[in-house]
Order: sequence, then structure tokens, then C-alpha cells
Amino acid sequence: MDANDKDRNLVATLYVNRASVLQKRDHLVECLRDCNRAVQICPSYAKAWYRRGKVNVSLENHDDAVHDLTIAKNRESSLAGKKQIESELKIILDQSNRTSNKVVQHTKNNLRVSDESVQVQLQCVTTPDKGRGITSQYDIPEGSLVHSEEPYAVTISKHCRETHCHYCLNELPADAIPCTSCSIPLYCSRRCRGQAGGQVFKNCPMERNINDSVFDNLEEYISQITLDNDFYPEDEHIFEHKHECKGVHWPVILPSDVVLAGRVLVKSVQKNGVSMDVPNLLGKLELSHNYSQVSPESKLESHIYAIVLLYCLQHSYGFELPINGASVSQVVILISQIRVNSLAIVRMNSNNYGQSDHVSSGSTCTVEQVRVGLAIYTAGSLFNHSCLPNIHAYFLSRTLMIRTTEFVPSGYPLELSYGPQVGQWDCKDRLKFLEDEYSFRCQCSGCSELNTSDLVINAFCCVDPNCPGVVLDNSILNCEKQKRKHLPAVPQCSSSAPHLQVGKLSSDYIGLVAYLLLEENNRTSRYGPGYCLKCGSDRDLESSYATVDEAWIYIRRLQDAIISKEISRAVLLDASRFLGLLRSILHAYNKSIAEILEKLYGHNHIVIGYELVKLSSIQLSLDDHNAVDTISRLAAIFLHYFGSHAETMFPHLLFLQREALKLPQ
Repeated sequence: MDANDKDRNLVATLYVNRASVLQKRDHLVECLRDCNRAVQICPSYAKAWYRRGKVNVSLENHDDAVHDLTIAKNRESSLAGKKQIESELKIILDQSNRTSNKVVQHTKNNLRVSDESVQVQLQCVTTPDKGRGITSQYDIPEGSLVHSEEPYAVTISKHCRETHCHYCLNELPADAIPCTSCSIPLYCSRRCRGQAGGQVFKNCPMERNINDSVFDNLEEYISQITLDNDFYPEDEHIFEHKHECKGVHWPVILPSDVVLAGRVLVKSVQKNGVSMDVPNLLGKLELSHNYSQVSPESKLESHIYAIVLLYCLQHSYGFELPINGASVSQVVILISQIRVNSLAIVRMNSNNYGQSDHVSSGSTCTVEQVRVGLAIYTAGSLFNHSCLPNIHAYFLSRTLMIRTTEFVPSGYPLELSYGPQVGQWDCKDRLKFLEDEYSFRCQCSGCSELNTSDLVINAFCCVDPNCPGVVLDNSILNCEKQKRKHLPAVPQCSSSAPHLQVGKLSSDYIGLVAYLLLEENNRTSRYGPGYCLKCGSDRDLESSYATVDEAWIYIRRLQDAIISKEISRAVLLDASRFLGLLRSILHAYNKSIAEILEKLYGHNHIVIGYELVKLSSIQLSLDDHNAVDTISRLAAIFLHYFGSHAETMFPHLLFLQREALKLPQ
């Protein structure tokens, strides 16, 4: 859009107006970027140069400020305006003689990936029980980066459309920019917009005064200050948003997996040629699907979405594939493939990040994983599932990174978790989740062998306060009975491996909490739901569940009161009383504190790291010097799981370390 009004481009005017607001809100770097966009669109716009000079003064970048205000003075048409700029220039020149310039990074490349390279040779193998999977040809040390991959296709989650960049999926800055055509997707930079398929503005013609030496290198100067603002793709680059950008906003309405299916289909067409039919296009992806296992309602839904998607692609993209039974059925299979093989791209968020006052106020710092996008990784989809994984997946922008969390011997499968791991949910709930979402019954060691975590995570304690045994309900007990012939084996290849530690701990504790479950021919009548698996004592499960439900009502009431900062004495007393009841009913390991979790996960599991974030924030608020050791251990765990990317994935770690240095000696 090149709408001009008295030599000023309308879009440039909007950027300058927003820059003014950003400067008032102290978003100086974002303000500077908006000024860069304005002068790139309309180099003769004096107000844009003036605003850029002012923000450079605030950033103490005096050389650029002098240059910007000099250009603004020469482009200013009014005499009063010129005099005002001249007076400000004198002040800045005096300041620049007393202070040194700060180096300001004008643009941040959100697409940068670490230089760390993958040094491991992986191979795809086929096994009778799990089909295709990934193994290594050689032994792999723990903490090794084994895989890095860009997505075949990706789309943003619905709830993140206003908060995260639609291309790199990082958080949007205050100066987010929309697609130049449909204005729906928001991007963190012109580069991300260009990668996705946004149009690039053309600069307004610049009036050049050959007698004015200031403008001799103006074009070069603009090029320098707007470096990396634009992206000029190569001929073979495939734009992921272009087919959605025709005035119809169907990607906003359709579910994320259907939008992703459209992107996969369009990319396949562009890579392989529009003359190919859908079966040939999708066959090249070699992705598994679970269409035959899903419910009739889900099948009908997929058929409806497939027809709608093909119709939208035909009318917005000029898709030449016909809408007939063959093409619809193949798109239905594609949707099913995406639902089984897509990976959720997550970001780690920490509350109160970078706020010093949360330490002094005693607020607990927590870490949560937010799903910001959905993507297909063709090689990444080959890694099989285990509830006791030996690899960990994370994301740098859109790039999938996979790192080992333990020593993996040659030929041993590399497996990640598709959902909750051992220690997060009990076996019964994990099996149901995997069957519902992925249509397979997990047979990993965590689901086929007895382990302490599955026995205690949702268990009641024995009515005898001196007995450490567990009391299970019928559904959990039946699930554990299926596993009682398979005690955990502890291989000797690596005693430090996290899931092997869990196996060792399980062997130590199963007999302590569930001795009766280990007896092959247990015929005692005091063995079943509601009975202690250690001594056989009876507990009233119905009454126990009712007490737990009532207790959580009062505990949640206290949580709401803390959030609203309206805590009454009655609320505190009720929560305290019912917390005591919970302690008398639930098993001692049915808790979420770091010491207990170590028995469920192992010493260096990432879940322990998340709990240590909470613990360290509490210790810092109490000026407890133990926080130093806690943060050191936390840093070691994150280094174990994220390697050289630890600080990128969890920048709050640096904040905690700085706060620890402030502790009184």
C-alpha cells in the first residue's frame, strides 16, 4: 500500500505514531524498530527521523542520534522546526562528549539456532511390536544432541494468535506487524513476515538534493539501520501462508490440525508439481495413521473438514485438484496422519520472570509449558514412545531438538514420551490417554513392569499409621495386577540413567508398600480394593474419596483467596484443617515435593528441576543461603536436558542466579 499524503506515506505515519506511544511506554527498542520501518518506507519523512533521533538519545546511542536529527533538520520544511532540532542537536553533542555510546542491537533474529551440531549417526529400524523406530549405531553419552530438524509444515495454536509470532512462534514484541495483505497473522519482524509469505513494501521515491552532503550516503545508511528487516526468498522457497492470504479468513475458523493439513497439502503440491494427484503427493510423507481405529463420529468430522478444506483451497489458492471421493478420502487420511504424528511446539514460561519484587514478596516462581504451535517433522515422527523415555525433545523457535537424557547403548531404541510419563500419571490413566490419542496400547517397561510410582501416585495410606503400605481402588489395582509378573530389571550398562534409577527404586520400595501384590498365589481374603497391600488392613474407600473431594474444595478456596489477596482467618483455618485430613488419608508419596519426586523420577529428572525453581524462589524470599545450592543443582539439571541451549530455553535461570548473588552475607 503506497498511500501518500503531502510527501508522507500513510503507513510510515502510522509507524511513527505507534513509535511515539511505544517510547512513552518505555519500549525503546520496539520504538526504534518502528522508526526504522517508517524511514525505510518513506526516507524523506522528517518526523520519522526526528523520532528515531529522540529514541537513540534515550538509548544513549549519540552518534546515531546526531545523524538522525541532522537528517530531520534538513528534511524539515518549517523554520521553527529547524531551530528546535538545532537546539536539541547542541545538547546531544555536549552529552556525547561526556559519555560513550551503547551498542544497540536493532533487530533480533528469532530464527537463530545454536551452532551446536549433531554428531550421532542414527538409523531407522523395524520391530515387531512398535514398527519403525530409531536406534543408534554407536553408544551415545547422556546429554548428547542426537537430532535437529526444521518442520515440514507448522501452524500456530488458536490461543496464541494474538501473543506469538505466526512464523517463528516466539512471543510478539510490542511492535508486532501484521500480514500486509490480510492483516490477520501477526509477526515479530518483517523477516518473519517475508518468510511466511507477506508482501514487501516498496520505498517511496526519495528527493535527493545534490548540494546536501548529508544525503550522499543516505540510502546506504538506511540499508544499515534496517539490516535484516526484510527477507528476499530464493526461488525455491515455499511460503506457508500465501495460500491462506486471499481475503477469506478460513484459517482462523478451522481447527489447527486441519489448517496444518492444508499447509502440508499445498507444500506437497508446490514441491512435486500441481499435476500430481493427492495419493501420490501424500504417499511421499510416509506417515502412519489411525483412521480405522477412530470412532464413527470422528470419521464423519474428518470427512466434513476434508471437504471444507479442499473447497477453501480451490477458491483461495486456485487448487487444481478436484473435490471428489478420491481426493476427499486422501485428505481425510492426511488429517488422521497429522493427529497421530504432529508434535506440539512448546515454550517454557515462568511467572514473574525478571521481576525482583516477586522475591521480596515471597511469591513462588513456577514453570509451565505452553503449547504455541503444531508441526509435522518427517524424521522426528519416527521416534517411538516410552513412558520412561531416554531422550528429551524441545524447540528453538520452530526447530526440533532432541537430546539424550541418559547413556544409550548401541542398537538400543531412542524413545521419547508422547504424553504423561511415569511419575506424572498412574499407569491406568497413561494407557487410556495413549489409546484415545494415538490408538495403541503402550507396552513399555513403565507400563508392563511393576514400579513404585504407579502404586503410590494415587494411593491411600494404610489405616495403621505405622504401616507404609498402599491402598488402591479397583481400577488401579486391576491394572497393577496385570504387571505383577514383571518386576523391573535393572541393566548394568548405566547405573546413572534416570529410568534405571526408577527401576532400582521400584525394586527397593515395591515390597515395602505392596508386599501382598508380589505373592504369586495370594489367596488371602484381605487382598483387593480397599485393603492395604502390605498388611491387609481395610479402608473405607467411599468415605476416603468423599473426604478428599471436600478437602480440595477448601484448598482451592484458599488458592483463590491468595490470588485475590483477600485471605481471611476462616479460610486459612479450614484449609489447614483439611490439609491435615489429606495427610492422614493419602499415601506419603502422593505429594508433589522435590524429595518425594526423586523417588518417583530419579535424582536429575527435569520434573525435579521444575520443582527446584519453586523451592529456590521460596528460599530467596527468606534470604536462605541454601538457595545457592538449589540453583546450582537446578542449573545442572537444565544443562543435562538442554545442553548449550539451557539459558535460551529458561532465561529465568540467569535471574535466579543474579538474585542469589544479592543474598546478605
